[in-house]
Amino acid sequence: MAKPISTSPAPSPPLILALETSGSCGSVALVDGRGCRAEYSLQSSRTHSRRLLEAVEHLMMASDTAWQDLDALAVGLGPGSFTGLRIGLSSVKGLALATGKPLIGVSSLDGLAAQAVALPACSLPVCALIDARKQEVFAAFYRPTDKESDHNQAGGEEQIGPLTRTSPYLALPPAELVTLIRQPTLLLGSGAELYRKLLAEKLAQQALFAPPQSCFARATAIGWLAQEQWRRGNLVDPGRVTPIYVRSADAKPQE
Repeated sequence: MAKPISTSPAPSPPLILALETSGSCGSVALVDGRGCRAEYSLQSSRTHSRRLLEAVEHLMMASDTAWQDLDALAVGLGPGSFTGLRIGLSSVKGLALATGKPLIGVSSLDGLAAQAVALPACSLPVCALIDARKQEVFAAFYRPTDKESDHNQAGGEEQIGPLTRTSPYLALPPAELVTLIRQPTLLLGSGAELYRKLLAEKLAQQALFAPPQSCFARATAIGWLAQEQWRRGNLVDPGRVTPIYVRSADAKPQE
């Protein structure tokens, strides 16, 4: 991922076009300060390259939004499908260069975790899981942010909207992941769905599963987190932005 560059954000909440292509369900959305203005998601066996820009055009026309109305573009950087991420990044780079709009990169795991905020179990720790193929998952752990006591976060933690990420991004087998979970945890994402039986057997009462409709990465969540990045002035150079690649790393258990 490229090093962020800074800019002075507009005083009003920005209108952001967000793309998410880390999985088989491609998603595009228009997000402003009040929430989701429009979203289009499609699960298909066709590659994102055949339908992504068509979806963007349809969304812009259906919402009566002109390119000059946009303040920025946002994209899910993964981890996830290499092909999907390559298509998403190449598409959004082209749009950024053609329109001159600034670009914001957001982790797909962070976006997925942010979708847990609206769920009844949102007070629990969260584990976002994306199918990494080869019998592995991409994963990260989060906890609800305590605004009163989180002024000085522990080393390695990062606030992601209303959540705080408590682990690095991981790539590991599900059987290894369960050894890191020692308290009731909300699991969501394609990895949670794919390995639900194993996770339920190993974790028993410690595993709570998000409903299926919350388990695919949505562009709305990418746009939502991009709003905060915009306010901080954290933009990326379209010519240098790269996907988040995760390799097996030393994993630390939850505290």
